[in-house]
Amino acid sequence: MKRSDAKPVWASMVIAASVALGGWAATMAASAAPPTVTPSPGYDARLQEQRAAAAINEPAVLGPAPLIRRHVRRRHHEMH
Repeated sequence: MKRSDAKPVWASMVIAASVALGGWAATMAASAAPPTVTPSPGYDARLQEQRAAAAINEPAVLGPAPLIRRHVRRRHHEMH
C-alpha cells in the first residue's frame, strides 16, 4: 500500500466531519434568543407601574349599551 492511496480516504473523512460540524453549528445557532426576548427587571417594573396607573385612571367598563327598540309602522299595500 502506498502512502498516496490513503490521502483520498482522509480527505473524504475530513470533509464529512466538517459538514457534520457545520450542520451541528447551524442548528445550535437557531436556538438562541434575541436580546428583546430576555426579560428585563427594569422594563417589567415600569410596565407594571403603567398598567396599575392605567387601571386607576380608566373608568369602569359597564358593559354594552342597552338596545333601544323603536316602533316601526308596517306598510300595508292596498288591494284593488
